Amino acid sequence: MPASRLAALAPAVSLACLIAATGGAAAQGGDTAAQAYPNRAVRIVVPFPAGGPTDILSRVVAQRLSEVWGQPVVIENQPGANTAIAAARVAKLPADGYTLLAAMDVTMVLNPVTNKNLSYDPLKDFAPITLGSKNTSLLTVRAEDGPKTVKELIARAKANPGKLNYGAGIITTRLAGYLFNREAGIEVQYIPFSGSPPTVQGLLNRAVDYIVDGTATSLPLIQGGKLRALAKLNSRPLPALPEVEPLAVAAGMPALDDISTWIGFVAPAGTPRPVIDKIRAEIVRMYADPAIADKLEKSGISAATSTPEEFDAFVRKETERWGQVFKDSGIQLN
Repeated sequence: MPASRLAALAPAVSLACLIAATGGAAAQGGDTAAQAYPNRAVRIVVPFPAGGPTDILSRVVAQRLSEVWGQPVVIENQPGANTAIAAARVAKLPADGYTLLAAMDVTMVLNPVTNKNLSYDPLKDFAPITLGSKNTSLLTVRAEDGPKTVKELIARAKANPGKLNYGAGIITTRLAGYLFNREAGIEVQYIPFSGSPPTVQGLLNRAVDYIVDGTATSLPLIQGGKLRALAKLNSRPLPALPEVEPLAVAAGMPALDDISTWIGFVAPAGTPRPVIDKIRAEIVRMYADPAIADKLEKSGISAATSTPEEFDAFVRKETERWGQVFKDSGIQLN
């Protein structure tokens, strides 16, 4: 080859070699990071008080990760602003895999849909790891004086327009309640609560007549005869309460086929993919353990996993769906 052509090719060859070397070093660095991870304590930030489904799931996951990794995996509860305080904080932390966020549909979908001045961007500020669960929400009343069926609840509300109250602890369950009330053609008052345990307590204390809430917190009270689940808000099996019908069936409302909540795990954007994959692999592996699956099932939590790409696509689809519901609802949030 002529010397002039060799000279012309030299910069391109050098650049290609540099890119290959850099890429190889980056891949090797990522693999090394994953091999060494974790070599100190890992935090899972839960944006709710202790006791709700997100907290319960996160503690089960944390315990198993700690056992497998030989490092502490601790839960840090930081409630507030519909999960936005915790999310905004985690988004700004180092992208090293040592702080994870237990994110809900509220965090990743409803906050962006309902708040134009949100201090984080779920699609840009977080690296998705995996779905953690697709929860089953329930339409629940007090066993002592509440109606025995969905149709009876609707009849009671129609006989007392504007006098019944319903409670929910997050915007997702509030919107689910809105959809039920709209489809049923009933006029009721909404009472807000700051999470699942206060919502259930509000029902017990007679602050509200019915609630829309996740299964985990109310399940022991339903099994103990204090509360009654009138319907579940999806058609997935719920082994802990096999007799409870889907709301779409119990009320004859096909539009209410799946309006339950979900939980996933994310890390700050830029977290090395090998670290993301290592965390996900352990969660998938633990869910395959019958003891873990049974523990979650008895808590009313339906385990679910996904790839990071599937999780990202799911979030985008849910954003489109709930964005339209929120627009139709006319709800104004402060």
